[in-house]
Amino acid sequence: MNTIWIVLPILTLLMFDLGLTLRFEDFSRVIHHPWPVAVALVGQLSFLPAIALGLAYLFHLPPVFFIGLVLIACCPGGSSSNVFSKLAGGDVALSVTLTALSSIITLFTIPFIMSWATQLVGESVGITLPVGNLIKQNLVLMLLPVLLGIGMHYAWPKAADKTDKVLGKLAFPLLLTLITIFFIQHHRTILENIGTLGLCVTLLILLAIGCSSLLSRLVKNNAQQRRTIVIEVGMQNAAQAIAIASSPLIFASEEMAIPAILYSLMMNIVLLIYVFIVRKK
Repeated sequence: MNTIWIVLPILTLLMFDLGLTLRFEDFSRVIHHPWPVAVALVGQLSFLPAIALGLAYLFHLPPVFFIGLVLIACCPGGSSSNVFSKLAGGDVALSVTLTALSSIITLFTIPFIMSWATQLVGESVGITLPVGNLIKQNLVLMLLPVLLGIGMHYAWPKAADKTDKVLGKLAFPLLLTLITIFFIQHHRTILENIGTLGLCVTLLILLAIGCSSLLSRLVKNNAQQRRTIVIEVGMQNAAQAIAIASSPLIFASEEMAIPAILYSLMMNIVLLIYVFIVRKK
């Protein structure tokens, strides 16, 4: 079974659900609360890819995993970050804003960074990136569902609210199903590389949230904002990374999606521990 036919509908539903929860006033927080937004976006769009690049070199990852690690680091915030922020006593409204902004901004940053990473280590082993196809796929699977969700919210608010409740409950089980199928299909490759890649993605998560937390403290964000920023930077949209890696129109490599699968597992473990700690406090 080709997992691309599972991940594409999941990604589309997740982005549509994000659109259902968005309000135009969500974007006004950029003006009214610029520092929390700036810190989170710098952490997610700059720190995370830079740390991924450094770790990929440090661990001497083969090109397919090198590109896969940078890919998951370039993706926007995950849809579950809003739920985690609520559990941690964070600023849920800020989380929604950050997820929306990162989803839009990465439409432009992913092609640029991934083109550079592919030229750096991929082309020598035959890995190429059709940038045009990447942009088209992101517009269809990321931007269009969000816009449709926003449109449904304003046109049929009651129906949008009911749909959001259903999709919100389906998101995690669907991702878990995708990860399970992926593990079954690629268990040998995953087990052979679990030591290096597992350590690599765990360090990526810890270093990224550590740097963003430190920066957040330096600019004196409040506790709610800091918790949200930590979660938003640490939680990435693994479904998008898997869709880009395995898409026959782009990289056509399920092996490249392995870093995203491991990241998805480790980010939930690390952030659940984080939520437990802050709730105890």
